Amino acid sequence: MSALRDRARHRPSTLWALVLPPAVWAGHFLFCYVFAAIHCAKAGPLAPLGAVRGAILVATAAALGAVLAAGGVAWARTRIPGDPPPHDESTDEDRARFLATSTLLLAALSFVAIVFTAIPALMFEDCR
Repeated sequence: MSALRDRARHRPSTLWALVLPPAVWAGHFLFCYVFAAIHCAKAGPLAPLGAVRGAILVATAAALGAVLAAGGVAWARTRIPGDPPPHDESTDEDRARFLATSTLLLAALSFVAIVFTAIPALMFEDCR
């Protein structure tokens, strides 16, 4: 585990890491609602959501895993040794910490958003 943490610390900081958690949430959101809409359009308004629930559960687990991985890398990046906060100087270390902290916060927000996106599949019994 520490080898993985060290690898994450020494990776270069990019904006792609910052964009990944919200993009995973957007993809999960799109999948869940489009899949449920297609299922309900084909099966009718009284059709049960059994198969949809399974697919959404798998998609939710995959999305949460991706967001947790991005958050774990960001957490390791925030632990770069150096000056204490605030990291407001124009050094490479401070930029890396800022990007890591922003990615960590976006990962947390995306985690909550993914859970809230999946809740309707658990609450509703049929397509009505």
